[in-house]
Amino acid sequence: MTGNSVTGTAAQTAPFGARLREAVEERGRIVAGIDPHASLLEAWSLPDTPEGVREFSLRALEAVTGEVCAIKPQSAFFERHGAKGVAVLEELLAAARAAGVLSILDVKRGDIGSTMGAYAEAHLLPGAPLEADAITVSPYLGTGSLDPAAELALAHGKGLFLLALTSNPDGPQVQHARTAHDTPVALEIARHAETLGPGTGEWSSAGLVVGATIGDAYRRLGLDAAAPSVPLLAPGFGAQGAGPAQLSEVFGESAGHVMVSLSRGLLAAGPDAASLRERARSLGNEYR
Repeated sequence: MTGNSVTGTAAQTAPFGARLREAVEERGRIVAGIDPHASLLEAWSLPDTPEGVREFSLRALEAVTGEVCAIKPQSAFFERHGAKGVAVLEELLAAARAAGVLSILDVKRGDIGSTMGAYAEAHLLPGAPLEADAITVSPYLGTGSLDPAAELALAHGKGLFLLALTSNPDGPQVQHARTAHDTPVALEIARHAETLGPGTGEWSSAGLVVGATIGDAYRRLGLDAAAPSVPLLAPGFGAQGAGPAQLSEVFGESAGHVMVSLSRGLLAAGPDAASLRERARSLGNEYR
C-alpha cells in the first residue's frame, strides 16, 4: 500500500481537523465503513471467523487507499470474534496508520470520570494498541462527561465525533427533546462541539454525527448556525436510502463539511480489488 501527503511527523502532530480537511480536499468526501458483516464476508466467499475478518479488512483497506478520505471500522463487528477479532482491529488500525489513511473508529464511547479517561487512552493515546485518529462518542451522559476524551484528543492531534442527530428512527425521542432552557438537546451538543474547535475558520477536531436521512432537522433545529466549523460524519447514504441529493437537502450550506459514510454501498463491489477501487473512485466523483 502506498502512503500519501498526510503521513509523517508533521502530519501526526497537526490537529485532526486540519488533517481531515486536507484528506477531503485531496481524495473526496467518502469514508469507507469497514464493517465485516457476516453477509459481506459471505458475499466475498470468506468465512465468518477472525481469519475471514482479517482478510476482508486488510483487502478493503488496500483497495480504498488513496481513494477515500478515511476509513471507519465498526468495532462491534471485530469484538464479536473475541480477542482474535480485536487483534484484527489492532492490525487494521496500524496498517491504516502506516498507509497514511485516517481512521475514525466507530465505538460510540460515553461514560464519566476515570472510565471515560480510560476509553480515551485506549483509542486516542499515541502508541495505544487500538490507536485511531478519531473516535465516535456519545454525549448523552452530559457534554461534560466527554472532557477527558476531548482533552486527550486535542493534546495529541486526535478527533472526536459527537452523536448529535443520528439516522435511527427513534433518535428524535432524545435528540429533539428540549432542555430546561428550551433548546433541543442536539443543539446543545452542537454548541459544545463548536467550543472545542480552533475558532480560526479551520475545521474543528470535534465533529458531529448527523444522519443523511433526518430530513430538515439539522437546519430546522439550528445546528448549522451553532457549529459552523465542525466536520459532519454522515451515515445513512447508500443502503439506508440517502443519495447525493441529500447533501444539499439535509445539510444546506454546510454540505462542504459533510463526509459520506458508506459501507455496504461500497464494499459490495468486492472482493476484487480493482472493482472495489473503481467503486470508491466512482462514488467519490458522484458525491463531490
